[in-house]
Amino acid sequence: QVQLVESGGGLVQAGGSLRLSCAVSGRSFSSYAMGWFRQAPGNEREFVAAIEWSSGNTYYADSVKGRFTISRDNAEITVYLQMNSLKSKDTAVYYCAAVNKYIYGSSWYNRDIAYGYWGQGTQVTVSS
Repeated sequence: QVQLVESGGGLVQAGGSLRLSCAVSGRSFSSYAMGWFRQAPGNEREFVAAIEWSSGNTYYADSVKGRFTISRDNAEITVYLQMNSLKSKDTAVYYCAAVNKYIYGSSWYNRDIAYGYWGQGTQVTVSS
């Protein structure tokens, strides 16, 4: 059983930064893809970023490209989402997700239905 536990959310002013963490446990993750998604009130859950654990290849939504960085720490078995230059429209609950698949050459990584494991979410609020 895979378990994902997010942390690091909070309240920040526009232009500020936050780093979200997703602690992963349960099994070997060398063949896994990890994703971050977010959901604002009244909106559908949307893709933010993804990383292929084995290669470190990263993928981003256009709305966060250049501001957010996804990374993973093999020793800590943790995935991070560094969020810089935050905007009020980044306000949402952020979720970490995992699936036992390689991303390279695929187009499914930005679809939440492709992921089988989810964390409980962490609230990010950006004040203007």
